[in-house]
Amino acid sequence: MSTATPPPGGASLSAARRARELTATVGGPAVDVLVVGMGATGAGAALDAASRGLTVAAIDAHDLAFGTSRFSSKLIHGGLRYLASAQFDVAHESAVERGVLMERTAPHLVRAQPFVLPLTPLVSRAQSALAWAGFRAGDTLRLAARTARATLPAPRRLSAVETRHLAPALRTQGLRGGLLSWDGRLTDDARLVTAVARTAAAHGARVLTRVRALELRASGARVRDELTGEEGEIRARVVVNATGVWADGLIEGIRIRPSRGTHLVLRSDRLGPLPAGLHVPVPGETNRFVLVLPQGDGRVYVGLTDEPVEGPVPDVPEVPETDIGFLLDVLGSVLDAPVGREDVVGAFAGLRPLLDTTAEAGSAAGRTADVSRRHAVLTSSEGVITIVGGKLTTYRRMAEDAVDVAVATGRVSAGPSPTASLPLVGAASPTALATVPAPRRLVQRYGTEAAAVHALGTSDPRLNEPVLAGHPVTAAELLWAVRHEGALDASDLLDRRTRIGLIPADRTAAMDAVREALGEETPTGA
Repeated sequence: MSTATPPPGGASLSAARRARELTATVGGPAVDVLVVGMGATGAGAALDAASRGLTVAAIDAHDLAFGTSRFSSKLIHGGLRYLASAQFDVAHESAVERGVLMERTAPHLVRAQPFVLPLTPLVSRAQSALAWAGFRAGDTLRLAARTARATLPAPRRLSAVETRHLAPALRTQGLRGGLLSWDGRLTDDARLVTAVARTAAAHGARVLTRVRALELRASGARVRDELTGEEGEIRARVVVNATGVWADGLIEGIRIRPSRGTHLVLRSDRLGPLPAGLHVPVPGETNRFVLVLPQGDGRVYVGLTDEPVEGPVPDVPEVPETDIGFLLDVLGSVLDAPVGREDVVGAFAGLRPLLDTTAEAGSAAGRTADVSRRHAVLTSSEGVITIVGGKLTTYRRMAEDAVDVAVATGRVSAGPSPTASLPLVGAASPTALATVPAPRRLVQRYGTEAAAVHALGTSDPRLNEPVLAGHPVTAAELLWAVRHEGALDASDLLDRRTRIGLIPADRTAAMDAVREALGEETPTGA
């Protein structure tokens, strides 16, 4: 079996590296910054601090992108939604960060996605005019953020024929055309987190998964190795709590108001060719849509909901039948042949870590769809820094703000953040990416590393074949994830490094290939 050249700059994560760095960190000398939580924001904070020259340890009780960061719509939004609620600063910040990802830091993972809003009889002419004004305003945001027109084309009106061409599954009766808009789409949200974490590791950060924080204090944390059960101390000059919806479980005085966003998983052949995604208006709402998101891997996601969640926060949220029914009903309102419950082959739900400020405002809690997505950096009475709120698109800015606060404490010293112009592992210009000698699908997932992934099949071509029918992930990708992306068990491979596990039947079918990649006789973490 061929071994491809490891990524440069120490970006490889592996079980052996974890073991070495865990031994050096627990009970060892204090690091400058300890980051707790390795979703998008936590991984971003680790990269931000390490790229400023600070020593960093970053831990997660589970795996990279274990929580909310793998359950998003896979979209990099330009902030249009926030204009409607007059959150102009949030809208501009989103548009700026979208441009950063698409043009500088991750052009291999984020590309332009067209969306069609079909003008059906359910969409009044007033609603159509409002939506068109919104898309034009979104294009103004693009201009203000200095994102090139070549990166994001202009919105335009579509005839009924053009609309049907981009979305053949639409009902033709009463269709009077559509509105075409563009936004950023991630190849995969969990892959973005993995790339950020590996880039942090290349800058010297110690990325330690399966390490649970039991107690936080300004001088560090008491932790437990979830693989062995051993407990110890990690000393740090500054601690950043980036645990999202679980943040208030580690620090008192923070009120998190989780909101559940649910997506359905359908087989692509159920809806037929989809050159574009869809914005499907929710009946009775003026500015709320269900999204139809073709993934290019034989699957389509349909989402999302925005429902408040009460009670203890689970590690992995369950998808209620009410959410499934709601999404199917909205989708069915525009299709020739409505999708049935039997067509839903998988579903997933993520919890948005919204900051609850209703107590301070003295107002009653409204629906979570109305809660601001503005992020906040808070410092506890013990001196622990917590970053909450925000969204996937703005993870880099959230991380920068958190590390700025860390530097402002005076306990560490560093210059300004360089991450707005720091390419992630695998990133390159579109021109350079076009010359990478590997299948285009791999380039869109691994960037310049795609050739090394594909080269794993040099001595055994079977490694470059899909591990199951109907899904493009190859055995080489599984092997790469174990050797270079820190995957430790079957769940890491199926649920985060790839998304095979979103469909239970596919998960079962791929298990033999996963066992082989892990070099195991029996699956773990499944």
